[in-house]
Amino acid sequence: MKRENRGQYASTTVAGETVNAFVPAALPPTPPVNLDGVLRDEIERAVLALGRLDGASALIPNAHLFLYAYVRKEAVLSSQIEGTQSTLSDLLLFELDEAPGAPIDDVVEVSNYVAALEHGLARIRSGMPLSNRLIREVHGILLSRGRGENKAPGEFRRSQNWIGGVRPALARFVPPPPHEVGACMGELERFLNDRPARTSTLLKAALAHVQFETIHPFLDGNGRVGRLLIPFLFCIENVLGQPLLYLSLYLKQHRQEYYEWLDRVRREGDWEGWIGFFARGVTETAEGAVATAHRLLEIQRADHDRIQRFGRVAGSAMSVHQEFLRRPVNSVAGLAAATTLSIPAVTNALEALTRHEIVHEITGRKRGRVFSYAAYLDVLQKGTEPL
Repeated sequence: MKRENRGQYASTTVAGETVNAFVPAALPPTPPVNLDGVLRDEIERAVLALGRLDGASALIPNAHLFLYAYVRKEAVLSSQIEGTQSTLSDLLLFELDEAPGAPIDDVVEVSNYVAALEHGLARIRSGMPLSNRLIREVHGILLSRGRGENKAPGEFRRSQNWIGGVRPALARFVPPPPHEVGACMGELERFLNDRPARTSTLLKAALAHVQFETIHPFLDGNGRVGRLLIPFLFCIENVLGQPLLYLSLYLKQHRQEYYEWLDRVRREGDWEGWIGFFARGVTETAEGAVATAHRLLEIQRADHDRIQRFGRVAGSAMSVHQEFLRRPVNSVAGLAAATTLSIPAVTNALEALTRHEIVHEITGRKRGRVFSYAAYLDVLQKGTEPL
């Protein structure tokens, strides 16, 4: 559906050029979104898929172990959309103080994303609403180190930005002028908190993501923060008990279509088309997360059964294996600290696990060796190859 009331253009001057910056109309859209027919079915499928994902997460033993690596997979994917070359293995090596294969600035950005995501979830669990204060806090952590630390972390922008093109007059899109950002974000905050009226969670997440990206309130990091709003919203509204729904893989795989839908909403107000794309992404992503969880559980159980037959070293090998479920890349010293086993006990356990090809040493060094839980990591890394 095309809409006349999409927003308005404001003339602004940037670097000596006069351009038209787009100020979006407040949510919800007018006229209201038409949820009949195919779109209603797509939304229902997405809601059912979210329910299955939530049910599956409740059945996973030690779900926090799975979550540790899954959050890091999301951090890698979301950052790759912005152009980083880091992989999940790079991030896990960086967290062990080992040299990653990707440029260090790329890995720092991904590490910042993990910290920002975890901070946001902790604040939500403490009772903080999804507010501009929380959004600015998350942004401040996201840009706290590396390339973005000079881009006003945690502050709404005070200068004009643009998307695409080497200068504003050639841009694909020019977001609102800086003096409009506060008002636009205030309207978005009210919408997120159901003022003046309640909006269903899935619909709210779809609408709010585009609105945030259109406002583009920060000098840098808008894409990553906008994607974080989605799991934050699903958690704060109790659609998911665990933050296991991340759309970055879907958006990475369909990034051209994603950008086209953002532009189409701004040009034509076609919210129905965007919501359909978003709902299909939620369904695909939720079903993929359930399949991933089941596959990881199969690997965990099969290796657990094998380790039980290790004889005298089975007990220590089981403890080491449990830690590999949390950190699929780990060092001898890290495993000893996490399991409280002695270095010799960890070494013997690793020798047994390596002999049975459950873990593999990845450095080739005699000292400071690092091991990978390859089968587990292979499942998690699916789709995280750099663009």
